[in-house]
Amino acid sequence: MNISEEIEKLGKQRADGLITEEEFAQAKAKLMERSQGAGGAAGPGSSSLNVNQWSMFIHLSQLAGFVVVGAGFVLPIILWQMKKNESPIIDAHGKNVTNWLISALIYSLICAALIFVLIGFLLLPALAIAGVVFAIIGGLKANDGEVWKYPLTIQFFK
Repeated sequence: MNISEEIEKLGKQRADGLITEEEFAQAKAKLMERSQGAGGAAGPGSSSLNVNQWSMFIHLSQLAGFVVVGAGFVLPIILWQMKKNESPIIDAHGKNVTNWLISALIYSLICAALIFVLIGFLLLPALAIAGVVFAIIGGLKANDGEVWKYPLTIQFFK
């Protein structure tokens, strides 16, 4: 049984009144420690990296686009698809990043069209800077165990 199934089982026990809120919180914390403390992500095909680290990699992999054209768009989606079934947390981070990537693509097309009225020259660099800053903030928050939704993002995946 993976960690998400165990947490769901605990939640049902709490809802049925079999355990208190405190007992639920303590048991959940122990499960999280066990999955991360052993150095592995919970679930099938667990690896040597924990959930927070994989989530951080999904965010920071957007920066690969500065090394290889297109990698910053493709790599986060590939990482998310590989690991989304191992943890609902990784899935949430993957959805946030993918929503941002699609939103940024739409915004960049709009900015490119606005180049003809000169404002696009200002908006494209601002969008590039936002992409770098959002990826770094998202990666840092993911490493701390927090799911952060990027500002200005259109929600395609929920």
